[in-house]
Amino acid sequence: QVQLVESGGGLVQPGGSLRLSCAVSGATDAYYAIAWFRRAPGKEREGLSCISLGEGTTYYADSVKGRFTISKDNAKKTVYLQMNDLKPEDTAVYYCAADPLIVVHGNPLIYEFDYWGQGTQVTVSS
Repeated sequence: QVQLVESGGGLVQPGGSLRLSCAVSGATDAYYAIAWFRRAPGKEREGLSCISLGEGTTYYADSVKGRFTISKDNAKKTVYLQMNDLKPEDTAVYYCAADPLIVVHGNPLIYEFDYWGQGTQVTVSS
């Protein structure tokens, strides 16, 4: 059973940075794709970025390209989302998700991921 646990959220001022972590257990297949999504109040869920646990191939949505960086530490079984230059519109609950069949090619964020974490709140406000 795959389990995902997010951490690292909090309150940050505009222009600040946060690094979210997603601790992954049970996803031993190197083909797993791990993604970050967010849901802001009153808005639909938005896909942000994705990484393959094996090769480390990455994908970014246009809305975060250049500001957010996804990375992984296979030894720690953790995927990170470094978020820089945060804006009030980045306020949302951030989720990580995993799937063994989604390939990080094209836009992998359009597909339904099988496993989800509980989310971590990020609030950007002065």
